Amino acid sequence: MIRAYTITSGKGGTGKTTVTANLGVALAQYGRETCVVDTDIGLANLGLVLGLSETPVTLNEVLTGEAPVQDAIYEGPYGLMVVPGGLSLQRFQDVDPERLKDVVCDLTDICDFLLLDAPAGIGPDAVVALTAADEVLLVVNPEIASIVDAVKVRVLTETIGGTPGGAILNRAALEKNDRNWRRIEKALGVSIIGSIPEDPSVREASAARMPVVVRSPASKSSKVFRRIAASLAAIPIEESPQEVQERFVERLARALFRREP
Repeated sequence: MIRAYTITSGKGGTGKTTVTANLGVALAQYGRETCVVDTDIGLANLGLVLGLSETPVTLNEVLTGEAPVQDAIYEGPYGLMVVPGGLSLQRFQDVDPERLKDVVCDLTDICDFLLLDAPAGIGPDAVVALTAADEVLLVVNPEIASIVDAVKVRVLTETIGGTPGGAILNRAALEKNDRNWRRIEKALGVSIIGSIPEDPSVREASAARMPVVVRSPASKSSKVFRRIAASLAAIPIEESPQEVQERFVERLARALFRREP
């Protein structure tokens, strides 16, 4: 069954886009048909994080009615489908955020997982994204301002009929049995589904315009991204993406070459 998640935060700078990109690639590594969409119309950069350069048609053209969403889908690492936002502010005022729900409906027909990289905060564009998916995942830094702002987004999500699905701590080396983990979880009012440590590999990958799960798959952060992706996909965590891919290929080969006796 298709699962759609809006990934957001209460404030900018939490690493929300990096989280979206790496979770998307990790799900694709596990053999799941996955699509990521940059819904941050004014400050789009998901495509850049994923190494895309030539994107003549973007979500902006889709939301102005100039192009169907199928024309704005590009291939990222491991076959990840990417719908980038526009890097130019040209025609920015003509974008209709309400069209996003129609875009989501179109995309759910072609993928197993849909991740929406939403604008931070509680502006009009962000509000639309909060109800466009099945669940909302909050990206939070372990600092009071980030936590307080995330709580506001969680409350707003519930108020407008969305579903808070959990939180991802970013740049926080916490374990589930850590007292601070429990304190943050209690303050947020949702379960924490993963804690991504501060990792220089993430910055190095960003500078290279690559997701860290691709550039440094053995890094601490990559292991956590894959663990979160495995949880979302209901895959046993001890399995590696390579093992899952190999079994997928084996099943496909058996299906293609099966012969009747």
